[in-house]
Amino acid sequence: MEVKPNTIKALEKMTYGLYILTTKRGKEINGMIASWVSQVSFSPPLVMAVIRRNRYSHKMVKESGVFALNVLGKDNSGLVSKFKLPTSEEKFKGIRLETKTTGAPIIGETIAYMDCKLVNSIDTGDHTIFIGEIVDADTLKDGIPMTSLDYGKVYIGKS
Repeated sequence: MEVKPNTIKALEKMTYGLYILTTKRGKEINGMIASWVSQVSFSPPLVMAVIRRNRYSHKMVKESGVFALNVLGKDNSGLVSKFKLPTSEEKFKGIRLETKTTGAPIIGETIAYMDCKLVNSIDTGDHTIFIGEIVDADTLKDGIPMTSLDYGKVYIGKS
């Protein structure tokens, strides 16, 4: 389906927080920049992360049932570039990692994390909405969350 240019221009005006979504499957880990993220319930605490179906992390989340949202701070612009690299080894090289309840990687340089177990997924268009229950979360350091306004780009659905 062709998206009209005016629709694209309007979508570019939406703002989003920036996160590194991490996941694991067995001993394998991966991470990607995610911006289509939102809280969807308070009790239980649920968040959603939307991932294009052709992304490698999509398959890993679907199969493992776990993911973590690592909240990027305004001072984390270097992590954004790092998590655009092609291999997991390159992405995580030199990064402080730990794991919590689900085993999904928690990135020590970010300002907060939410460790989630997958409770539902909804295929929609060319993306899937993954809904996760937060089973562990914490603030790692003070900081102002990074948004698409800080980054200067808005993801509108194309990888």
